[in-house]
Amino acid sequence: MPANLEVSIEISATPAQVWNVVSDLKRMPQWSPQTRKVIVRGGPLRLGSSMINLNRRDVRVWATRSKIVAFDPSKRIAWEIAENHSVWSFDLEPLDDNTRTRLVQRRDVSGGVSKISSTLIDKFLGGEASYEKELTTGMRQTLQEIRKEVETVV
Repeated sequence: MPANLEVSIEISATPAQVWNVVSDLKRMPQWSPQTRKVIVRGGPLRLGSSMINLNRRDVRVWATRSKIVAFDPSKRIAWEIAENHSVWSFDLEPLDDNTRTRLVQRRDVSGGVSKISSTLIDKFLGGEASYEKELTTGMRQTLQEIRKEVETVV
């Protein structure tokens, strides 16, 4: 069974300032080592929006479809991947009288994942443990890149 993953970072900016960056998921390729393109369908990002995500690892390239399942400005954005049922999210927690923010990125698989996803991870991505380690490393990199971007603008 895959594990839920969680990584967090503190950012010297308000939740609203962090939200201005993380809520623009089309920019994910700038931060994530695996994401190559995010296409938001149907206008501005909002609850219920759908996305197509293009991912790459070495020579392997794959697309996923996702839907925004939580959209609470300056607090939370989450999207569910159709192909494997995982829910990815960014949660923003105010710190220090709202002058700093803890940004948490999660992958929630508590509802289970699809059999095809598990098979593909085992056959093509080195197995669940190896892939989860890679995802966690990528999540840390993503949060560091977001922090760098937000703190440069503030």
